[in-house]
This record gives sequence, structure tokens and C-alpha cells, in this order.
Amino acid sequence: MAVEKPQGDLSNYERFRDELEHDYEDVSEYAKLASDLRDVVKGEVRFDEYAQVLYATDGSIYKARPAGAVLPRDVEDVQNAVRVAAEHDVPIIARGAGSSLGGQAVGPGCVVLDMSTYMDDILEIDPERHRARVQPGVVQDHFDEAAAQYGLKFAPDPASSNRATIGGGIGNNSTGAHSVRYGITDAYTEELRVVLSDGSLIHTREVVLDSEEWEEIVSKDDREAEIYRTVRLLVEENENEIEARYPDLKRNVSGYNLDRVIYENEDNEEVINLSKLFVGAESTLGVVVEAEISLVTLPEETSLVLYCFEELIDALEAVPEALEFNPSAVELMDNEVFRLARESEQFSRYEEPVPEGTEAALMLEFDSELYDDLEAPIRQTNAHFVDDGDAFEAIEAYSDKDQNRLWKLRKAAIPLLMSLEGNPKPYPFIEDATVPPAELAEYVEKFMDVLDEHDTSAAYFAHAGSGTLHIRPILNLKEDEGIQTMQSITEDVTDLVLEHHGSFSGEHGDGLARTAFNPKMYGEDLWDAFKDVKSAFDPDWLMNPGKVVFREENPTDMRENLRYGAAYSSIEPQTKLDFSDEGGFSHLVELCNGCGTCRQTDDVMCPTYRGMKDEIATTRGRANMLRAAISGEIPEEELYSDRFQEEVLDLCVGCKGCKSDCPTGVDLAKLKAETKHQYHEREGIGLRERLFGNINTVSKIGSALAPLSNFGQKLPGSDFVMENVFGIAPERELPSFERESLQDWYAKRGPRVDPADADRKVVLFPDTYTNYSYPRVGKATVRVLESAGVHVAIPDDVAPSGRAAFSIGMLDAAETRARTNIDLFTDYIEQGYEIVAVEPSDAVAFQDDYLDLVNTPEAERVAEHAYGVSEYMDTYRLVERLPLDDTDETLAYHGHCHQKATGKDHHAVGVLRRVGYTVDPIDSSCCGMAGSFGYEAEHYDISKAIGEQLYEKLDESDGTPVAPGASCRSQIGDRDARDEKPPHPIEKVNELLTSP
Repeated sequence: MAVEKPQGDLSNYERFRDELEHDYEDVSEYAKLASDLRDVVKGEVRFDEYAQVLYATDGSIYKARPAGAVLPRDVEDVQNAVRVAAEHDVPIIARGAGSSLGGQAVGPGCVVLDMSTYMDDILEIDPERHRARVQPGVVQDHFDEAAAQYGLKFAPDPASSNRATIGGGIGNNSTGAHSVRYGITDAYTEELRVVLSDGSLIHTREVVLDSEEWEEIVSKDDREAEIYRTVRLLVEENENEIEARYPDLKRNVSGYNLDRVIYENEDNEEVINLSKLFVGAESTLGVVVEAEISLVTLPEETSLVLYCFEELIDALEAVPEALEFNPSAVELMDNEVFRLARESEQFSRYEEPVPEGTEAALMLEFDSELYDDLEAPIRQTNAHFVDDGDAFEAIEAYSDKDQNRLWKLRKAAIPLLMSLEGNPKPYPFIEDATVPPAELAEYVEKFMDVLDEHDTSAAYFAHAGSGTLHIRPILNLKEDEGIQTMQSITEDVTDLVLEHHGSFSGEHGDGLARTAFNPKMYGEDLWDAFKDVKSAFDPDWLMNPGKVVFREENPTDMRENLRYGAAYSSIEPQTKLDFSDEGGFSHLVELCNGCGTCRQTDDVMCPTYRGMKDEIATTRGRANMLRAAISGEIPEEELYSDRFQEEVLDLCVGCKGCKSDCPTGVDLAKLKAETKHQYHEREGIGLRERLFGNINTVSKIGSALAPLSNFGQKLPGSDFVMENVFGIAPERELPSFERESLQDWYAKRGPRVDPADADRKVVLFPDTYTNYSYPRVGKATVRVLESAGVHVAIPDDVAPSGRAAFSIGMLDAAETRARTNIDLFTDYIEQGYEIVAVEPSDAVAFQDDYLDLVNTPEAERVAEHAYGVSEYMDTYRLVERLPLDDTDETLAYHGHCHQKATGKDHHAVGVLRRVGYTVDPIDSSCCGMAGSFGYEAEHYDISKAIGEQLYEKLDESDGTPVAPGASCRSQIGDRDARDEKPPHPIEKVNELLTSP
């Protein structure tokens, strides 16, 4: 049956992407190629310098500028692109999410086929046959979400499954934590449709050798017939070498799968299935355009246990023993992973259960398809590893929540390691070598000796149950010495792997990192066979050259095409903001390792990517462009061009999601604010930016003139003026103004709790929206706080928070306002007051942005004493003091992205539940309004596209929408003319108060 795209797949927003199709000058060397491609490709053809920078890197240590990128819409586009590239003698690379770690998705002078943008349909799921047909750009988590309704899933589960595509997984022969139970991708790839290097399309499936079908295929005089004949001959001629050289492992993704392409099927017939050969071929043999995959049933329940060891070797020696208990996963993490998680804003909460003194931990999972009682195997393993073994503690997890905490910690290991400060990093180049689990401890001990010989160290984690241990030596690849050490370590480790009957790659493939060592692993005969395979499929060697195999006259060298080589240097600019905590502006940019987490469709980041599905809209894309500018790859002047400002910076909504969701903490919102400031210093500030940057003054005037100011917005022609003079979208309803501001109301009313009698005292910050447009939220806040016995003060002499100015790079104005408020708040703090904000972005401004603007002890003190209103109530348990009515209402809570990014968002849910509401926290990103972003005419469509995701989530909930952010409430309220703006959480608390 055909399947609708799961929620989070945003290709239905292609119309918004059409508005942003590029018409920029192609790099002249490839202009004719680009022109010829545009003549025959319906999708997008991008051959300008920006496209080259964006597709020059993936998740690996490598960088190579392509000729350009093609974003095909269908199979015909792929065929035409391949034919045209061949006519120009230009190589082709097929690419999914670009999350690969071996350098498979980059190559100099290639045409990159980005299969992730349009070719992402789930064509069919057949629950009876446990099969599915998909296009290559389908994200694995999206597919699993769709398959879960039938109790099925795709078995391979890489850590990058929330952005990695199934096509990319086929190209890489991907696997994951559950390979102990299920094996790897080649076992589940049944049929493929593949475009060959001449543009022809073939359908690979099981073909019985010497059957009528076989004879029909090989009797033809075409590329397909030659391939079948060649592959069969090579397998039969090299039978002994295949038996001797291919390691007996659950995981081996080095070289071509000559050991799996001919086999006996379920009917005991000898068949050839070229699908198995394309798996792991890294698009060197052809471009997969459709796949039929087999599925496994989804266990109803799982249980998880983490065993803590005082020594790494003790944990490794326990691995073969763990396998005897029939687990579905056996994972390992070491103390370095725990340390980095502990220091990470995003992951520290997941590391909390791990006890002090844990040098390594072994994580075992059991599932309900193998065990009826999921506590039983844990009782057995506890007895074995804790009572009678070397583990000193066991952390058991049975609920989804508790298990997810441990899995998130494990999946974060790779990007966490890349967040190490300084130039030396734990780089991936031999880190997924695989040996039999029984030899793992001995192998690691010898690996440690290799590291000692090269005077470096490493972190240890990964899929221990399959013998795959990610060991990443810490090196400085910006120096020749570090680069040569990388080569030397690889030589030594590959010797060690062969000694232990292993594979050079058990997960991340060959790419630019390991292809050079395939002759060493497979020997001369099989190496020649690999080259013959390549020539049969791709006679001109134009499909992703230099991966898996190479020609002797042009060998692959792991030391070439490095992202940060010895020649790399970058400019460290003078900055307005304080980047000392990040190691400087350039270091923050360079923290992006290309892992592509910003392409995910869960958590917060990156909302504009979700609305556009365009690489330039990812945090990675923006970081790549910034790195290119500061390193001289593109002229520094490009930073100040209209295109850079509009496409790279202005499409960042400043949600701060990357500050928490990016595993290495690439804070693009901060980088954007600084870069926009530098632009304003040089080019000046536009009228619309001045309007929004000084929105408090505008609102103050609007309030003073209300209700006339509100009528003015409805006058004929007002929309025309707003759009053509100020660039404000006419579709948006601007905030109206109240004649009596919150400050005016409070000045007349006065406090109802005497400060001398109060246990607690707060300064309630009158943010612009609450003060002049929606004072009832402020009034509700005062009433709730006073009902809890809190004295509330609302000062008249407070400045705007500066958040609006900060977000658009008006940092001088933001700093002036910050300093005014810091002085004011410091006086209050000395009198025993805390600072409370209704608007989340203002609370986070006090807690976070002020430290970047004004690095003083006073600013730190303000940050320590500043709270969002729900955070304040939750922190000091004020709900317990409130007189409350009962309620049976359910609320659908959409949290503010700034509070999510700073780990503060849970407080509102806690408060609402404690006062009696049933709360459904919506798993949502930024609402898409993002302050002024959603009002800007050129961003309206993208803003609404982002908002559609939130609307879908709200529609799934039975609760009344509630949101703390003014922008969020506007976006939800603007859904259609009938909708009212949802209330702030504090208003819902106020509704339940029994006292006046």
C-alpha cells in the first residue's frame, strides 16, 4: 500500500523553495556543463560558488569542492544528469544527508546528486510480506515512523537515523547498535533500481543462475549483460580467495561484497543478486533510485541495563560473556564520553545516573521477542557481572523515558568528542575497525600500545557486541606532524586488525579514509577483482572515483583533501560579543564537524531547514559558509554581500536550538548576531531593522495613541504601505495596543503584598508585548505571584531587554539597554529581589545574552537571579502556596525555543501539572514566527511553512493550546481568522485561583 509521508517530512513545501531557486553566476569552468544540465533536468541545478562550498564537506574530516550540485526530482532527472556529466567527462557522486564519516560524499570536480531533497517518497509498505519500496532520500526515522503502524521497522539503526537517508545507508552498508540482533543493511536490501554510468536503468533482484531469466539477461549485448557475466566469473574464479580473505564478522563494510552477491535462496537455488553488490559500494557502481527492502517486526517492549566498570579492559573482557545472554544490543562507552556529556549543556542530564569512578560502561538491551519477562535476563546478567564479576553497579531502565536517556547518551558520543577545545580532536579515520568480540580486549590493549608509541590518546565507545569499537586518536590535523601521525597510526592499526582477523571498517565504509588500505586487506587477487567489477559497471571510472577502489596512476591518499590541513588558516575577527568561552569566533565556527544533526526533524533545530529542505538553511550550511569566509576560501568581502546576508544569515531565525541540539554546540544565533553587527557597522542599518530593533519605542507611541493607532492599521492602503515601505507581510495581523500599559495599571494599583511581610520579592520585567499589547498576561502574573505571598515590583525606569536589537545584530543598542538594566537589577538584587520575566526570550536574554554583551560580575549576578515566570514558580515551589480550584482540562503545551535551548522549558509543564491540568507537551521546534522574522514579507511563506509543523502537532493533541512566547501565540493565533491567540501558561494558572 502507498504511504503518506510521515509528519516532519516537508517536501510539500516545495513551492516555498521555488521562490529561492538560484539564478547566480555559475563558476565559469563548469558553465557549459551547468547549462546542459538545466536543459534536461527538471530539478535544481546549482553550480555557483555557494553550492560548491555547501557540498564540499560531509560528516568526515575531508573537503573537496565539487563542480556543482543537482537536486533531481525523479529517475529521469538522475538518468539525464548522469548522461550529461559523462558527456563532459565529469564524475558523479550520489549523496543523502551527507552524514558519512569516511569521506564518501565528497570529491573534487564532481557533480553531486543530492537525493535527499525531492526523491524522498515511501512508495509502498507491504505488511504481509514485510517489504517496502522507497526512494533513496527517505530519512530512516521517517520511514520507521510510517512502518511502526504495522508493527514493523527497517532493522539497521545508525546513530544518525534521525537525518540519515535509506539510500545513504545502502551506499554505505550502514548498521547500528542492534547489529548483534539483526545484522547490517545488505541483509535487508532485496531489490534495487539503479542508474548506471551510461544513464541506463537496471532492476537488480534474485536471478537464478542458468535459468531462463539468467540466459535472457546475459544473451544481450548491453552493459547489464556484461555486468552479470563479469560478476559471476569473478566470484567463481576467486572462490578460494573470497573464503580466505573476507573476515567472519557480523560487520564488514570494506571493499565490494563479492562474498554475498551469489548465494542459495530459500528454495535452495543458487542465485545472483546484484543488489548485494551495490550495498556498500558508495555509489561507485551506480546511483540507487529505488529500493525494495525487507523489514523486521518491532518488539513491543525492551529493557536496558548499564554495567559500570572501574577498568576499560574489564568491560571489554565482559563482551563475549554478555553475548551468551542473547541481547539485542551490546554497547560500550568510556569515561571520556561521560566527562564530555557531564560538561555539555545538552547532555549533562543524561549522564547524571552514571556513578563516579566509572571508567567504562557496558550497555545491554533485551527485547520482548526473545524474552517474555524482560526483568529475567537482567537478573541473570546482574548475578554474572555484578555479583560474580567486575562491574560495581548496574543501572536498570525499563520505561521508555529511562531507556531513552541512556540511548541519547550513547548516540551523542561521536559529536560530543568533536567538541573538545583546541585544535587537537579525536578524528575518525580508523575508528570503526572491527574484530571478533572474543579478541576485542586483546586488540584494544595492543591499540593502546600503538597510541602510546605515537604519543597520543583516544576515547573508546561503540558497538562492542559486534566487535566494532570506535577508537578515535586525538590529533592536530592542522599540522604536518599530525597528518603524518594519522597515516602512521593507520598503517599500524590495519596490521593489528589483520592479525586479529578483522575488517578495517565495520560501519563507516571506505571513502577517502580507508580506500587506500583495501589492497592490504584483500590481497592482490581480490584487489584486481574489485577493479574488474568497477570497470564492468563503470568503464570510464566516473562514478565517485577514488572510493572503494582506485587506479594505480591516481591512488587514493588519506592525507589529501583534508578539511583542516596544514595549509588551513582562519581569521579571528575583533568581535563585539564575548567569544572567550567558545575559544573565539573562528573556533566556534570550526566546531561544526558536519554530522548533520541540524537536518533532524525532532528537538528544536533547525526550523528553517525543515521549512525549506535546503542545505544552506542548516546550521551546518551556515557554518560552512562562515568558515569559507574566515579561511579565505571565498573572499572575506562576500560576508558583506546582499546574498550572504539574505541567504546565509537572514534565514537563521535565532531560535538558539543549535546551542543545545548541536552536539558540538555551534551557536549560530550568536554567530549571526555578531556577523550582522559587523555588517551594520560597515553598511548601516535599514529602516525595517531600526523599526523592529526599537519596537519598544514604537509600541510605547502606539499605546499612547490607542485606539487611534489600532484603527490606522485597518485603513485602506495600510497593508500596501507596510509592505512597500517597511517590508512587512500584508498577510500578518500586527499587534494592537492597549491604552493603559501594564506599568500604568500597576502604578495605579500598587502592590498587594507588603515587602516587609513577603517571603520572596520579585521585579517583574514589563516586556514590550506584555506591557503595551497584552497586559492581561502581566496582570495574571502579578495576581498569581501575590497569591503565593510574593511581593511584586514593576519599575518605571527599566529599559527594553535588548533582545529585539540583539537578534538583528544591533549590538550597540542591545549593549546600552543591557547595561541600563544590569545597573537597575543589581540594585534590586542587593535588596533581596529576583528578576522575573513573562516573555521567555527576555528571561533568556538576562540569563544568556547579557553575558555575551557585558562580561562583568554584575551581569553574571543578574543572570543568576533571573527567571522566567514558570521557572521561578517551579524553582521555589510556589504552587503549593496557591488557593486553587479543581480542573479536568487538558492543555497542549508548546514550549519556547529559547527556553528549550537553555534547558528551562520543563518548568512550565511542571507548574501546569501541579496546579491540576493534564498537560501534553508538544514535541515541536520553533513556531516560525521568531520575533520579527515572521512579519518580514520575504520570509512570510517560510515562516508559515515552519508553523505548519506546529499546527500538525497541535491537531494531534486533544488539549487546549497554550504557549509562553508572544511570537508563538501570534503564529498559532494567525492560523486562520477564527482562531484566538492561545493563553500564556500563567493565565491558565490564574484561571484556577480561588481568591480575588
